[in-house]
Amino acid sequence: MSIDIIFKGILVGLSVSVPLGPIGVLCIQRTLNKGYISGIISGTGASFADIIYAVIAGFGITFISDFLIAQQSIIRIVGGLFLIFVGIKIYLSNPIKQIREQRTKGKRYLTDFITSFLVTISNPITILAFGVIFSSFSMIDKSTEPVEISMILASVFAGALLWWMTLISIVSLFKKKIRLRNLFWINKITGVLIVIFAIIVVISAFFPSSFTGEAGIHSGIFKP
Repeated sequence: MSIDIIFKGILVGLSVSVPLGPIGVLCIQRTLNKGYISGIISGTGASFADIIYAVIAGFGITFISDFLIAQQSIIRIVGGLFLIFVGIKIYLSNPIKQIREQRTKGKRYLTDFITSFLVTISNPITILAFGVIFSSFSMIDKSTEPVEISMILASVFAGALLWWMTLISIVSLFKKKIRLRNLFWINKITGVLIVIFAIIVVISAFFPSSFTGEAGIHSGIFKP
C-alpha cells in the first residue's frame, strides 16, 4: 500500500466530513456547552456512520446500498424528524442547567455518540458520495484487494477524525472567552439552524432527484 493511497484516503475522509451540516453545528454546540471530550465523541459518532457507508461503497455491497438508496425517502423523513427533535431540545436547553447536570450526573458521552451517529447515518446518499469520490481518485476498482480496501477505509476514517479533532480544538480555544449568556444564545441559534436543516432534509425526501446529483453530493449542503 503506497503512501499516496493512504494520503488520498485521508483526503476523502476530510472532504466528506468538512461540509458543516447539522452534525457540524451540533459538535460545535456540544464543545461549547459540554467540553472538548463531548465534541470529540460527537465527531467520532459521525465518523463511524460515515465509515459504515464507506465500507458499503468500498466493498461493493450493492444489495445493501441499493436497498438504502431505494428507501432513502423514508430514511430521510425519519432522520429529519429526529433532527427536529434534537434541534428543539437544544433550543429549549439551559446551558447553566446543563453544566450543573454534568457535575452531578456525570458526562453522557454514550448519548453524544449515539445521537451524532444517528444524525449522520440518516443520509444514505453518503454511499453515492463515497462511490463518486473513490472513482474520481481512482482508488478502488475490481482489481483492488480486500486488504488494500481495508487500508483505504482506515485512512478515510483517520481523515474524518482528523477534521473533527481540528474543528473541536479550534472551537475549544475560544470557549474560555464565551460567557454563559453567550451560550444561551448559541443554543438558540444552534437549535434553529438544526431545525432548518431538518426541514430541508424532509423536503428533499419528496424530491430525491433534485438532491442526488453529483454537484449536490460534493457541495455537502444536504450532508448531516
